[in-house]
Amino acid sequence: MTTPMVATTPMVEAHGVHKSYGAVEVLRGVDLSVARGEVTCLIGPSGSGKSTLLRCINHLEKHDAGELRVDGHLVGYEARDGKLYERNDKQICAERSRIGMVFQRFNLFQHLTVLDNVTIGQVKVRGVANDAAVVRARELLARVGLVAKEKNYPSQLSGGQQQRVAIARALAMEPKLMLFDEPTSALDPELVGEVLDVMKDLAKSGMTMIVVTHEMGFAREVANSLYFLDQGVIEESGNPREVLVNPRSARLQSFLSKVL
Repeated sequence: MTTPMVATTPMVEAHGVHKSYGAVEVLRGVDLSVARGEVTCLIGPSGSGKSTLLRCINHLEKHDAGELRVDGHLVGYEARDGKLYERNDKQICAERSRIGMVFQRFNLFQHLTVLDNVTIGQVKVRGVANDAAVVRARELLARVGLVAKEKNYPSQLSGGQQQRVAIARALAMEPKLMLFDEPTSALDPELVGEVLDVMKDLAKSGMTMIVVTHEMGFAREVANSLYFLDQGVIEESGNPREVLVNPRSARLQSFLSKVL
């Protein structure tokens, strides 16, 4: 019996992806593959293209050349008669709604309570009835250890708590893929662990995740694959437990000497 293509197709595929801002070439032919249910970490110095690649995967940025696919489908475009046509805004929003993204700075709605932050996307985007959205939101807040904070506003929470709400909000959309853009870099050191614990639990549940991070311990412990970006190219990749212990490239060796 033939295995269905959906089971074998990677969740994310990038082939020769380029992205420039004016004369500055940020991504210079990136190739990447992320299997379903696996965790991939992107590491590298500031300005190496990590966050830009993440934003291209979610079509928050348009890549200039190459091919990006999520769940087997072209990101932001469709092929017709041998040409690529950009999808309309409604199609792109529907596409993006199935990709959860957690940013460095939380991006919560400051005028809404924690509970409303987690329900609003379900109701407005997914069309879930309010009562059902509240039930789901409370389940997710319990999962991230914040059910007691549902009536609080973001300003009444610590940075770590706000980031956990942001994760719950993303999960409420029932994404097939989660993107994390340096989710702990804005946190005080003592709050980092509580966010990483939630992410570890999410990884164990089988969620496909791409994580831009400087937390090498997390990458070593949780990730299935690791990519080191430098100046817009993949300098080195592989099993994180091998790459981080025995880096081959001088550039990665230099980078790790500063962060480990």
